[in-house]
Amino acid sequence: MAHPSPGDHLPPGALQTPGPAGRGRLHGPVHSPARTANAAALAHALQATRTRTLDLIDTWYQAAPDLVVPQLPEMNPPLWEWGHVAWFQEWWTVRNRQRHLGTRSASSGEAFGASVLPGADALYNSSEIPHDSRWGLPLPDLARTRQYLADVLEMSLANLQAVRDVDEAATDEALYFWRLALQHEAMHNEAWVSMAQALGLALPAACFGRETPARDARPPASPDVQIHVPAQVWTLGHSGGGFAFDNELMAHPVPLAAFDIDPAPVTWARYLPFVQATGHALPPHVRCVEGLWQVQRWGQWQAMDLHEPVVHVNAHDAQAWCHWAGRRLPTEAEWECAANTPGFAWGDVWEWTASDFAPYPGFEAHPYRDYSAPWWHDYRVLRGASAATSAQVVDVRFRNFYLPQRRDILAGFRSVAA
Repeated sequence: MAHPSPGDHLPPGALQTPGPAGRGRLHGPVHSPARTANAAALAHALQATRTRTLDLIDTWYQAAPDLVVPQLPEMNPPLWEWGHVAWFQEWWTVRNRQRHLGTRSASSGEAFGASVLPGADALYNSSEIPHDSRWGLPLPDLARTRQYLADVLEMSLANLQAVRDVDEAATDEALYFWRLALQHEAMHNEAWVSMAQALGLALPAACFGRETPARDARPPASPDVQIHVPAQVWTLGHSGGGFAFDNELMAHPVPLAAFDIDPAPVTWARYLPFVQATGHALPPHVRCVEGLWQVQRWGQWQAMDLHEPVVHVNAHDAQAWCHWAGRRLPTEAEWECAANTPGFAWGDVWEWTASDFAPYPGFEAHPYRDYSAPWWHDYRVLRGASAATSAQVVDVRFRNFYLPQRRDILAGFRSVAA
């Protein structure tokens, strides 16, 4: 998704409620199938993701017919977001005459043709349109926006078929922008989930669910059990073939001292005693009524499952708990290394790390710069995935990043022995 302002950094994915502990739990070094998908698989994934997008549009419209959201830094107008998804796919896979060059493509200029929607660049180019101005744009209505999505997808799939006709085993560069567009749309789907939760919209359960073969419903491990990771030199970053975001490149060695890490994210059972002992602020969707803890999901208050991971905490909340508990947050290198060891469960919530979002050594920006370069150092890295993250996005190497004060995202944390 686009990141021209703090409100545009949104996590990846398909739609699913947080649900019972373990519903979306993953184990081991899971990798996104989209990163190595061939043209045929990409076409199927793009259509499946679009079906989820359209279902989400319908449910949003039913829950909030006026499609109006508050002008807040972490939100965008729904009509703008849906039009932006179409524009992004059109810009890179339809209008870009150098799309076959992949990461060697130009990012703008004469290499790009005109849009099928007159004036689209002035409406949806997130790199050029200030966040706060999006509420005042003359956006097309819902019917025209849906038609724009449909027109672009048809043209994008036709261009993808042309790649397939030339070479069934197309190169990573030739498929780069379709893989990018797929990731981008899936990320916006998860953004709409987070926004619906923040607004208290009641979305039907039929919209929720991540299709992943790695799903595991085992109960969370005891907090007394720790995963011991021996001292080693970990190779951090993507190497080899397939798709990678520019911020995941280049692979480089990181020396790690031995450490002990939680096998799963911190649960409410571990977090609430800290709140009671210190008076630390609760997330806005948590309350205690007559001695019973409750959480609000999609506008409905429900009894809290104390074994579920903590969610909607920011990096400062996570660090405060660690200080109280005599623990610390893992670095992103420690998190990724531990995720490759047996017993490491992840995928219920995004997990704050101790690492600032910074370039790896030798970083070079890809044509779409807004996944990395504008956001260095002010943002904090999160690893893993939430229960709302699409299986197309879930990847052990993926670097999510947010401002450390954000509480609206589906984020929790795990800890390391200090």
